[in-house]
Amino acid sequence: MAKLLTRDDLYPLEKYLEMRTDMRSKVMVHKKSRNLPIGPNVTLYFEDRLTIQYQIQEMLRAEKIFDAEGIQEELDTYNPLIPDGKNWKGTMMIEFTDVDERIAALAQLIGIDRQTWVKVDGFDKIFAISNEDLERETEEKTSAVHFMRFELKPEMIKAAKNGAAISVGIDHENYLHSVDPVPENFREALVNDLG
Repeated sequence: MAKLLTRDDLYPLEKYLEMRTDMRSKVMVHKKSRNLPIGPNVTLYFEDRLTIQYQIQEMLRAEKIFDAEGIQEELDTYNPLIPDGKNWKGTMMIEFTDVDERIAALAQLIGIDRQTWVKVDGFDKIFAISNEDLERETEEKTSAVHFMRFELKPEMIKAAKNGAAISVGIDHENYLHSVDPVPENFREALVNDLG
């Protein structure tokens, strides 16, 4: 089970600024096995302890947060995105460079987060539990960002650890795409998240 981050895991701002370039390089390499394009306009960013630590450090730097209360607020916001050994957690980004195209697409993709799935070979699809922090869609449109959790049964975890293929996809009527199976480096990263 992945440990949640505490203040002791974070670098003071002055120390972080000294090491930021090196940490950013390390995290960008790490993310290459965690950022999965699904079709032309959606990327799932599967989070883990390192990606969340980096996100918190960047928020503290950008917002110049150095007080205990502010740091704890960031920890409380981002710690829920760390997988706990029985699930995968991710951030979905719906990406369109043209603003008008994005607005039109978001109106056509309501519910896309709930139609996103992962599948361990030999088992049924696991659909995302999404946006537990707040509602991210209206009757007119969905958000371009969604937070999701995929809960695995023990037998799925065992199969994944034993080499079963993993697939990821979206079954929305206006966006039907999948990666079946995910590349091996991505599969290994996901298996490393499991307890």
